[in-house]
Amino acid sequence: MLWVLHTPTGNYIIASNIGADGKLTPCKAVYTGGLGAHAFPDGVIDALNSQGSVAVNAVSNLLAVVNPGSHTVSLFLFDASNSTNLTLVGAPISSGGQFPTSVSFSADGKMLCALNAAMKSPRAPSLLSLKPNVLNQTTSATGPPGTVSQVFVSPDAKNIIVSVKPDDAHSGFLAVWDIINADSSLSLKGLPLDPSTSRWWTAFRPSPSHDIIDCSGQNRSASFSLDGQIARCRALYSKETGNYYLVDAGTSLAYEIAVDENLKGSTVNSYSTGNNTAPIDTSLATVSGRGHLYVLDSQTTEVTVLKLIGPGQAETIQVLDLAGPVRNAGLRIGQFLASLLL
Repeated sequence: MLWVLHTPTGNYIIASNIGADGKLTPCKAVYTGGLGAHAFPDGVIDALNSQGSVAVNAVSNLLAVVNPGSHTVSLFLFDASNSTNLTLVGAPISSGGQFPTSVSFSADGKMLCALNAAMKSPRAPSLLSLKPNVLNQTTSATGPPGTVSQVFVSPDAKNIIVSVKPDDAHSGFLAVWDIINADSSLSLKGLPLDPSTSRWWTAFRPSPSHDIIDCSGQNRSASFSLDGQIARCRALYSKETGNYYLVDAGTSLAYEIAVDENLKGSTVNSYSTGNNTAPIDTSLATVSGRGHLYVLDSQTTEVTVLKLIGPGQAETIQVLDLAGPVRNAGLRIGQFLASLLL
């Protein structure tokens, strides 16, 4: 298990072992060689307004992490038998823009795409030229409304997909670029994908709803809301339960969502991560044949671990304090905590 401290004085990956029972034990901090940054003053949650600041590829045994404060990306080799053993590959490289917030590998691990969220971000990919009135950004990027969320390389490595959050005046959308050359260059202009006209699941943040987007050409896309929801974040699919899990930073709840054959979403259950914990990121893992959901609680600097017993059933088995081990290592945690990754 990995999470990132985006502190301005130095960016660190915090690595943790996962036991046979699914519980976490922090073991080391690894310097990325770059600087972190924060979209808000210290004390305000949600360091980067996004998810995916760290990515791994099991084929190439590579790990990438953004350094938003130095506008770079660091690359590590990890030991397949012990993924907490990380070796920095060379020096951090330019992200091609400013304030990188998200990275994604191609399936074969031969291509890496970085998403830059700030004002001067002409490449990899550039959303500012796509919708300048929506993404009127500074460096560092402000938000969360109206900011980029996450970048994905499609499984066939033919497209780059970026999710963008809505604001009061604009809807959220997906933007798609073609990868047109062997050197991985992108088409000159991203094509916005309108959820109302275009099978893709995502959660735009902050938003009072979640969207199920149909990319099969059958036009079954729709938005679904829940009473009392405030700011829905990361959505993940569990193959063990067949359901999706997403968190709400405002209500401090993790929601379990079922999607039927007609792509209609319904709430199966919800699970509390504790009062005012502000969960902002999640990860799923199969441990000893059982699904486990790991929830990053930004307000309390904790990770809540839920064992997925079955559809509609989950129990909290651990609430891990991150602040203590990090401070014992001589590092500052504050509210600079960001993405969680297995």
